Amino acid sequence: MLLYRTTQGIFIQTATTWHAVTGQDWDQLFNTANLAAHLAEIASSTAAVGAPAADTILAPIGSQEVWAAGVTYFRSRTARMEESKDAGGGTFYDRVYAAERPEIFFKATPQRVAHPGQPMHLRGDSSWMVPEPELTLAVNSSGEIIGCTVGNDLSCRDIEGENPLYLPQAKCFKLCAALGPAILIQSEALAATTRIHLRIDRAGAAAFEGETTLSQLKRTPAELAGFLFRDNTFPTGAFLMTGTGIVPGDEFTLKSGDIVNITIDGIGTLSNPLA
Repeated sequence: MLLYRTTQGIFIQTATTWHAVTGQDWDQLFNTANLAAHLAEIASSTAAVGAPAADTILAPIGSQEVWAAGVTYFRSRTARMEESKDAGGGTFYDRVYAAERPEIFFKATPQRVAHPGQPMHLRGDSSWMVPEPELTLAVNSSGEIIGCTVGNDLSCRDIEGENPLYLPQAKCFKLCAALGPAILIQSEALAATTRIHLRIDRAGAAAFEGETTLSQLKRTPAELAGFLFRDNTFPTGAFLMTGTGIVPGDEFTLKSGDIVNITIDGIGTLSNPLA
């Protein structure tokens, strides 16, 4: 089932019906034990309601932090090596791709996360920015993966490529991330055949389109979540972006007015304009 956060409250979408969740705030619900069973009980014991309007849907985040894993797809490894070769960092990412320990970095606080439909921010000091469409894990305070959503890890390739130590500036700034439209609540991992599709529209036409599947993800979601929670605590849980396997060519950069559409099978489409 899908869990939505909206301006009108929290909603569950089952295969056939919608139900309102009352009496719980988002962080409390996010960390409820056996969440899937809890939501199924709500759906079976409450009357169906109408679907919330699309323009009321918020990012499915409360006070959770957003973190991200890098170089988890071969395509990402190649792109990162290319962008940083002039700075002497060309081999760093090859080592990370093959290493036991993944690259995990802080991405965004809740205030830096764009809602579905909300414009994301183009940095004024970057001339090479790309979206990064990513399966994003929802992990509760106990380190259990409760589900997943669609994430956009907006990135400045020129800033990171200039020096790998500039990664925080390339990744973390106002409205640098987007999540939504909902969390797919389930304990089992998505099938390896699950597709991630990216389309970037510019002036009413597709400026870039690409697709990958979770079979290309080198590390398992459980492995990545385990490293995130290793010697760390998240009192209200966290989101973890799992890396991207779709990277536009080196000649491409986002422009103001572009619309980024990211679709993951079973979850839905996250759409955000750029400003």
